[in-house]
Amino acid sequence: MQQNNLFTDDGSESDQGADLKRISVLAPLPVDGCYTYAVSADEHIVAGSFVRISVAARQLYGVVWDDPVDEKLAWKKIKLIDDVIPVQPLAAEHRQFIDRMARYTMNPRGSILKMTLSTPAGLQEPKTQTIYALRDDANAKGSTPKRQAVMDALQNQEKQRRKGAGLPLQALARLAGVSSATVKAMAMDMQIKMESVAETPPCCFPVLSASYADPAQGGKTQDIVLSDAQQEAATAMVEAVNAHDFKTMMLDGVTGSGKTEVYFEAVAAALNQGKQILILLPEIALSNAFLDRFLQRFGCAPALWHSALTPAQRRKTWRGVLEGRTRVVVGARSALFLPFSDLGFIVVDEEHDPAFKQEEGVLYHARDMAVMRAHIQSCPISLISATPSLETVQNIKDKRYDHLVLPARFGGASMPIMHVVNMKAEKMPRTEFISTTLRKAIAETTANGQQSLLFLNRRGYAPLTLCRSCGHRYECPQCTAWLVMHGVGRKGYGGSLQCHHCGFSSRLDAKCTSCNAEDTLVPCGPGVERIAEEVAQVFPDLRSMVLASDTTTDGDDFFTALEKIRTGAVDLVIGTQIMAKGHHFPNLTCVGVIDADLGLQGGDLRAGEHTWQLLHQVSGRAGRGEHQGHVYIQTYSPDSAFIEALIKDDRDQFLGMELHERRQADMPPYTRLAALILSCEDENALMQYARHMAQSIPVADDDVSFYGPAPAPMYMLRGRYRARFLVQAHKRVDLQTLLAQWLAATKAKKPSKLRVQVDIDPHSFF
Repeated sequence: MQQNNLFTDDGSESDQGADLKRISVLAPLPVDGCYTYAVSADEHIVAGSFVRISVAARQLYGVVWDDPVDEKLAWKKIKLIDDVIPVQPLAAEHRQFIDRMARYTMNPRGSILKMTLSTPAGLQEPKTQTIYALRDDANAKGSTPKRQAVMDALQNQEKQRRKGAGLPLQALARLAGVSSATVKAMAMDMQIKMESVAETPPCCFPVLSASYADPAQGGKTQDIVLSDAQQEAATAMVEAVNAHDFKTMMLDGVTGSGKTEVYFEAVAAALNQGKQILILLPEIALSNAFLDRFLQRFGCAPALWHSALTPAQRRKTWRGVLEGRTRVVVGARSALFLPFSDLGFIVVDEEHDPAFKQEEGVLYHARDMAVMRAHIQSCPISLISATPSLETVQNIKDKRYDHLVLPARFGGASMPIMHVVNMKAEKMPRTEFISTTLRKAIAETTANGQQSLLFLNRRGYAPLTLCRSCGHRYECPQCTAWLVMHGVGRKGYGGSLQCHHCGFSSRLDAKCTSCNAEDTLVPCGPGVERIAEEVAQVFPDLRSMVLASDTTTDGDDFFTALEKIRTGAVDLVIGTQIMAKGHHFPNLTCVGVIDADLGLQGGDLRAGEHTWQLLHQVSGRAGRGEHQGHVYIQTYSPDSAFIEALIKDDRDQFLGMELHERRQADMPPYTRLAALILSCEDENALMQYARHMAQSIPVADDDVSFYGPAPAPMYMLRGRYRARFLVQAHKRVDLQTLLAQWLAATKAKKPSKLRVQVDIDPHSFF
C-alpha cells in the first residue's frame, strides 16, 4: 500500500507539497463536508472520479467532489489518496442530485453518497464468465430439435449483436427452451464453442433503428395495437423523450387500461436514442411479472435492482449502469441512486404507493426525489397510477404536471360491479368473518369455473392475543405493539407470537404467561391465516392459497404462486396488499374485501387516501378478462361518504372530500409538514432534551406552527423511547433553514446516545 503521510520521520513538513495538488473527497459516511486529500500534481483526476481513501483505520471508496479545497490546511495534515479507480467518473448530474437531496431531506451528503456506493464491489475489476457461441466452422443445423433450438438462439443473438456474440449457460438454455445439459453436450461435441470473456452486465441493448420495429434489432417482438386514448398518451410521452427536456407527466388510467404498454412506447423511444431508462416499482413482488412482460415486448430482460439480489448480480448491474452498458433498470426505490451515466427517461409506476416512502435511515420519498433527479438530468419523468396521490392531483391542478388520461379498460373489458355488504345486518358469529352474501358469491363464482380473491391487509392469524382468565394482552417487550399470532392450530396455540416492527418472536404455549391458566388464550380479530381457516371449513373442496409477504420466502416463490393463479390451479386466493396492484388474472372475477373499515382507524393524515387507493386497486383485480367482475365490500359503516364514493367508483367525489378537509386543516398539499423524531434508550434523557428543544423553538410568524413534544404513538420501537415534534408551514417558508437553525441552537445539550431524525414531508405518524 502507498504511504499516505506527507511529513518526515521527525515530524517536519517535507517539500512534497510542490509536487502535489489538493482535492476534495466526499466519503460515504454520515458527514456533510468533504475531506481534503492530496494527489500527484500530474495525476489526471476530475470531479466525480472514484478514489480509495483511508479514513482513520478504515479504507473506503470516495468520490472527488466539486467543493473548494481547504487551502489553509497544513500539508502535514493531508493524506495521499490510496488509489484512483480506473472507471468512468460519477456524472455531474448525479453529484448535483446528491447535493440537492441532502439539502432537501436535511441529511449529510455522505449518507446519500453511501446509497450510491451501496455496492463497492462494482468498482473492482470485472470478473470473467464462460459464454457459449457459434463456431466459425459449425454446421448451422443441429442434430436434434433441442440442439437446433440452441443453434437458432445463437444465430438470433448474432443478428442482434455482432459476429461471435454468445450467451452464458443459463441464459442460452432459457432462451432456447432446453436444459443446461443440452448446451454443455453441444460444446463437448464441438457443435458450439465455449469462451472465457469479461462478464456482460444485464440489459445491454444494441442501439435501435429509428423505427425500433425490427425484432432483430431489439425492437417490438409482437404487434401492439393501442386504443385511441393510449396512442394519444404514448405520443405525448414519446415527444417528451425526443425533446430531451424535463417534463413531468401523470399517466392516469383506470385499472386494466393498459398503462404499461403506453409508457413502453416511450421506453422504446429512449432506447432508440441510446439513453438509459429507470423504472421504479413499489414492490419487489412486481418485478418478476414485469420482467416477463418487458422481455416479450423488447426481446431482452431489464436489469433488476432490489434487496433480494445476490452480491454478484448487484455488482454486475451497478458496474453496467455506471458504464452506460446496462440500458434499462427496473427496481425498488433504492434504484434511484444507481450511477446512471446517461439517463433519458424515468418512470414511477404506482406513484401513490406508500412503499416509495423510506421510513428508516435517510428519510425520503422516492417519487419526489425521482422528479428532482429528472429535473437535474433534464429528462422527462412519467408518474403512473389509477389512484394518484393528492400531492400529484394538486400538481396537476397547478399545471406543474401534464395530465394524460386513459378512461377505459383495454380491449373492451368493463369495470367491476360494486356491492356493499352491511355487516351489521349480517348478524354473524364473532368467530366468523366471511359474510353470507360473500360466501354465496364465492360459491357461484367457483361453480362458473372462475376465481375469487379475499382481501385483508393484515398478516398472521390474529392481531391480538389475550387471556380470558386474567385479561393479559401479549405485547412486544421492545415495542409499543401487540404481538401478532402466527401459525396456530385449531386449539389456538402451537404457533408463535411475532412483532411486525422489530422481529421479536416467541413460542405460543397453552398456558398464559401471566396467570398460568391453561387453554384460556383467545385470538382477537382476523388475519389472513384465520380467514384461510374459515375458508377451509366453509369450502373444504376449494383449492385455496394464502399470499402475504411472510408466506413467500423470495421473489421466485411469489412468481410461482402467481403462475398457479394465472393457470387456474387455484380457485381462491386470500391475500394482503401484495395482491392489490400490478397483477392481471383474466379468470378472477370475484373480490371480497373482508374489512373495508380497517385502514380508516387511527389519526393518520393520509388514512382515508391510502385506504381508498388500496381498496380501489384491489377491486381492480376483478373482471379484467372477458367475464364481468364483482366486488363485495364488507363494512360496518355502509352509509359513510367514503363507502358511498367507493361503491360508486366516484373518484372525484372522494378527492373533493379529502382536499376540502386538508384545506380546512391547513394540511398538505396546501401546506408543508416536517417531523422531528427523537429517540433514546434512556427515557429520562429523551424527555429532558425534548423539553429543552421545546424551550428553544424559533420565533416565527403565523406562517409556521410548532406542535409537541409529544410521545410518539409508537412510544417504544426496537428498545428506544420516542418523542415527536411536528412543524406546519406555508409553502413559501424556507422550512429546511428554519429547522437547521433550531437544531443548531439545541445541539450542545443533545446527549450522544440520543438520535434526532428529520422527516421532511412525513407520510406516517407512528
